[in-house]
Amino acid sequence: MPELPEIVNLARQMTKELQRKRIAATELTQPKCLNMLPERFRRRIVGKRIGETRARGKWLFTELNPSGHLLLNLGMGGDLRYHKKASPIPEKYQLRLTFADHTALTATFWWFGYVHLVSDEELPKHKMTCRLGISPIEGGFAAVNLRSMLSGRRGAIKSFLLDQKNIAGIGNVYIQDILFKARLHPLRRIETLTDSEIQALHQAMLNVLGKSIKLGGLRYERDLYGRRGRYSAEHFLVGYKENKPCPACGTLIVKIRTGSTSSYICPKCQKL
Repeated sequence: MPELPEIVNLARQMTKELQRKRIAATELTQPKCLNMLPERFRRRIVGKRIGETRARGKWLFTELNPSGHLLLNLGMGGDLRYHKKASPIPEKYQLRLTFADHTALTATFWWFGYVHLVSDEELPKHKMTCRLGISPIEGGFAAVNLRSMLSGRRGAIKSFLLDQKNIAGIGNVYIQDILFKARLHPLRRIETLTDSEIQALHQAMLNVLGKSIKLGGLRYERDLYGRRGRYSAEHFLVGYKENKPCPACGTLIVKIRTGSTSSYICPKCQKL
């Protein structure tokens, strides 16, 4: 599933390629991904112009002009692809937007995905996105904000960070090295964290996510042009490296169960 770095890159590419394009036609092959009947979707979106696209958690928010928003969620490994004029279109897709200049955008969902069209008035009440937390790469997300969010909270730090209502966009892939860089065990209780540990956690989020964004996201995800990301196994510190030596102390990395997810930790650097 694409996480924040992959979504950020897609948002930037969509803004670059699609902004100001007028939607001339749309084709839908999977009505279940919509939040309305297909014919209503067509009536409401055809003729609109594409505005800026931004990332919010694992969702893409695309402004439509004169009004409205197209919300996309790629689910478990979907593909979003931009097609130049006369370039090949994949045989299978759930959504196709054709623009007035004969370029196109297709969305293909491997398992599930969402294509929601909402008005400006509906957006603050959209059930699947209205409760999303802050993005860890937004300008307003400082260590003091994280400290305030954690104040009075209880439970494991990993569960808190994976809850999209708290911080939007972090999944089980990037959380491994974020916690390692902060030297925090995933089951560490929030109420026991010191100010310096919260500061380290904040910096770890910026470092890990920022590095992946610069590299175009994960190796097994693709961008708007079908190119794979360059963030590969060699960039992981402890994530998915069971029985490999810790890059800091040489202790063998172990895989543990943390609730409904697995975690990779250095038992020496990340003591509970």
